[in-house]
Amino acid sequence: MKGKKNKLKKPELNWMDSSAILDAKDKLENKKVRGVVRWVFEIAVTLAFAALVAIMLFQSVTMQESSMEPTLAVGDRFFVNRIVYKVSSPKRGDIIVFRTNASDDAALHIRRVIGLPGETIQIVDGQILINGETYKEGKDFPTISNPGMAANAITLNSGEYFVLGDNRNNSEDSRYGDIGKVSKKYITGKLWFRISPVKEIGPLKG
Repeated sequence: MKGKKNKLKKPELNWMDSSAILDAKDKLENKKVRGVVRWVFEIAVTLAFAALVAIMLFQSVTMQESSMEPTLAVGDRFFVNRIVYKVSSPKRGDIIVFRTNASDDAALHIRRVIGLPGETIQIVDGQILINGETYKEGKDFPTISNPGMAANAITLNSGEYFVLGDNRNNSEDSRYGDIGKVSKKYITGKLWFRISPVKEIGPLKG
C-alpha cells in the first residue's frame, strides 16, 4: 500500500489583509475624514460670514425718549439698518437714527425725516410748509404749537435733513438748537425691525 502523500495546505489569504484592500480602506476613511472636516469648515465660515454681515448691517437701539410717541414707546427695541444709507439717501417719512456730532459717545436720537436737502422748511400756524407748500403727512399727528426756529424759513444745504418727532409738542428735534439740521454723515441708519416688546415683533411700519 502506497503511502499517501501529505498535501501541504496553502495558507488561506484573508481578503481583509490584502494590501490593495487596506489601501482602499485608508483612502475611504481619509475621504470621509476630509469630508467631515470640509463640512465643519464650511459651516464655520458660513456662521462667521453671517455674524459679520449682521454686525455690518444691523445694530440694536432702544427708544429712550418720548419724542416718537405714540408711534414708538419708551423702552421699545429695534434693529437699525446701517447699510441702507450707504447706497441711498433718507426719504421723507423715514424714521432714522442719528447723532448730533461725530463723537461715538454722542447720544443716539430717533426722529422722522420731514425736509430733504435743498428744501426750505417753515412751520406756520401749526402747519409744515415745504418750499411754501403745505405738507400733507397722511397721519394724524398733533398740530404743532411751538414752531421753534422753524417759525422762520430754514433752508437745507446738501446732505442736511430736517427731522421732527411724532410727539410734535413734546419732542426735541430740528426746531431746536440742540438738534438743528441733521447732517447725513451723522445718520447711523434707518429704523427697520422691532425686536421688543415680544407681542409687536416684526418689520417697522412707519
